Amino acid sequence: MSIVLAAWTFVLALSLLPTVIAQEVLGRTVTADLKAGSSIIVIVAGLIVTMGWKPMRALRPLLLLFLVLLGAQWFVFTQVDRLPIFRTWLNDPSFGVYMPAELLLNLMVTLAVIVLLAILKRDRRAFYLAKGDLSAPAQPIGWLYVKPGDRWNTVGRNLAVFISLGTLAFLVLSGQPSADIVVRALPFLPVVLLAAALNAFNEEVTYKASFLSVLVEPVGSRQALRMVAAYFGIAHFYGVPYGVIGVILAWFLGWILARSMLETRGLTWAWFIHFVQDVLIFGFMAIGAITPGGS
Repeated sequence: MSIVLAAWTFVLALSLLPTVIAQEVLGRTVTADLKAGSSIIVIVAGLIVTMGWKPMRALRPLLLLFLVLLGAQWFVFTQVDRLPIFRTWLNDPSFGVYMPAELLLNLMVTLAVIVLLAILKRDRRAFYLAKGDLSAPAQPIGWLYVKPGDRWNTVGRNLAVFISLGTLAFLVLSGQPSADIVVRALPFLPVVLLAAALNAFNEEVTYKASFLSVLVEPVGSRQALRMVAAYFGIAHFYGVPYGVIGVILAWFLGWILARSMLETRGLTWAWFIHFVQDVLIFGFMAIGAITPGGS
């Protein structure tokens, strides 16, 4: 088995794909405990293989990343979130209370991933936790009209604008909020901005920068980008929009933002583009938390 095929096997086996197949194709319900248990089996089996098969040792950091990610998610979302203070926050009906609490829990998972990467890589720039070169050359992408000689200070700005317009159009068509409710949601703007900033940071570090940093060396940048995009895309199967369309949209966003990290050697453009989308998304979530005619 080649190392690229092995990496793909681990990434897909530990993604949401087995759950989607079981539930959507086979009609079987997959519980969180079952998914966690099967993931642990895959990770442990993979680590055993890397110990006994020298060519596979380069994938050990990937498996350790999955192990820490899974362990941190289990601890945070089955133990920490049951603490009385978090129960109070999470059960509060106010968007300004429950949303920061949810993002704080996610930040704990992100910090666990950062600690692991710091141990493995020893330099935060090796896992893209850096500003990077914001005007670095962008590799041509014909179908996105990224031409030879274009730089990320232009490409990043254009992507932020056009992706945001698409996101806004989808949200408006889906929600069609009244002007009155939009005005009443304005006091939530500071929370929306904070939520967008934190969520963009959490997702870009946890699900893109981390995987790139452990995949580029063993499988190359092109395959690493594909794996990151696939993992991120499949994770949104049960998101909004639902299903294959959600996977395709998330795949594209995962691929282009991970590409920005590789080419600029930093997190900034990926975080900023994601942040702008999240401002819109969390803004509409805040609007949705307003009761028409109520408070």
